[in-house]
Amino acid sequence: MTVDRSSLPILVLGIGNILLGDEGVGVAVINHLLGEGGIPAGVDLLDGGTGSLVLLEPMREARRMILVDATADGSPPGTIQRLVPRFSSDFPPSLTAHDIGLRDLLDSFYLLGETPEVVLYAISIPFPQEIGLGLSAEVAAAVPVVAERIRRDFGTA
Repeated sequence: MTVDRSSLPILVLGIGNILLGDEGVGVAVINHLLGEGGIPAGVDLLDGGTGSLVLLEPMREARRMILVDATADGSPPGTIQRLVPRFSSDFPPSLTAHDIGLRDLLDSFYLLGETPEVVLYAISIPFPQEIGLGLSAEVAAAVPVVAERIRRDFGTA
């Protein structure tokens, strides 16, 4: 069933496990945006933590999704990719520190017949990650850059 999404908000969803350092970069971007303030009406920010099927509901209530997650793609730490994935195979290599992977979550979403625009900001991190709080300097430097690009995506930069 296709839904008229024109009146629904934009969802900015940060995914990540903050207990694994750089792997929590998606959550760090959401916290950065929240700290800056000035988020316009019609844009919802959500710390998706380690992800789970419980995120399907807020995803279904969005006209557009901007996702932020870490990737172990072998690029230098802090490298930013902006992707518009249509299928699971369009995603960069992900990590397994989530309850359910972002690919699995989106596949479940698409199986429900949902087809909003999805933008993914993938931030490269080294792998494996050690247990610990905080981001490395290289990955932390990417956070405000991604936040600014997200603001441009929803028209407030």
